Amino acid sequence: MPTRSSSSVTQALRGVPAELSAIQEPVRELLDRVGDEIKRIVLSDFSDIEEVNQHLLFMRGKLFRPTLLLLSSQVDGERPEDALRLAAVVELVHLATLVHDDAVDHSVLRRGLPTVNALWTHQVAIIMGDYLYSRGVSELARVGSLEALAVLANAANEMSVGEMRQLTSYDALDFSEQDYYRLIAAKTASLMSAACEMGALAGATDRRDPLSRYGHNLGMAFQIADDLLDYTGIEAVTGKPTGHDLRERKVTLPLVAALARASATEESLIRDFFTLADPSNDEIGRVVEIVEERGGLDYAGERAAHYADQAYAALAEVPDGPAVTSLRDAVAYAVDRRR
Repeated sequence: MPTRSSSSVTQALRGVPAELSAIQEPVRELLDRVGDEIKRIVLSDFSDIEEVNQHLLFMRGKLFRPTLLLLSSQVDGERPEDALRLAAVVELVHLATLVHDDAVDHSVLRRGLPTVNALWTHQVAIIMGDYLYSRGVSELARVGSLEALAVLANAANEMSVGEMRQLTSYDALDFSEQDYYRLIAAKTASLMSAACEMGALAGATDRRDPLSRYGHNLGMAFQIADDLLDYTGIEAVTGKPTGHDLRERKVTLPLVAALARASATEESLIRDFFTLADPSNDEIGRVVEIVEERGGLDYAGERAAHYADQAYAALAEVPDGPAVTSLRDAVAYAVDRRR
């Protein structure tokens, strides 16, 4: 594995990632208010929508994207109040994509809790995802930032295209490495890049370009690391069973890399696996073994490190300070989220 350009990235790859709570400390006060902002934005007098809202707010995640937005808004030492509303909107859009993803994938659990489509119906899940999107757009209109609206609209469009691309990766063992990068750039990196760019628009306009590039590369590293966790993680960490992607016939970078080096026998075994209606844990385990033996895990780790280095390099164009220190530590957190 090549030498890292950042001590924090190197530390992450050695299994000592930064703690998210420490990363969030410079924006803790604003971050604690994001939940209330979300409640205000999505409040509805229609009881059926409000019931689903309450469930979604209960299962809210770690607020990583709002954290990136708020930190980006403060890289020049400012504390813009509008950034709080933008952070809430970004989390709403992220939540909408999760609701839609769960409906498309027919997932029954998210972060250890029942999904909207499991508790209600797939139709309700799609409608609620649309509702969250529309409330987010309405709030951006109220803020009055056409540039922020354009950035988020572009990210939402990329994510929609990415979701459509994802459908073609099922049972698609000819899915190439470049196909994979294009997919995760759309589905994951686009929103992280948008979060950082919107933060810059709120309080550090001159830093818009490097922060956007930082967010893109951070998102790429984040998703590769997430896909790697599906082969190496445990359910308590990932919030989903190990082998989840294989069960759903999703081809990610570890498998793509391993297939390029697999023997004819191993490739045949993998192709047979992708024809199984309900693979057993042992059958999944055998594919995981092949991926590991053929270097798929190591290669994915190297690529995650490459994008992490690119994210860190983008921060070299931004003046140092508490917010940038946290953004730098967020690179380490993205690459290794085992704790």
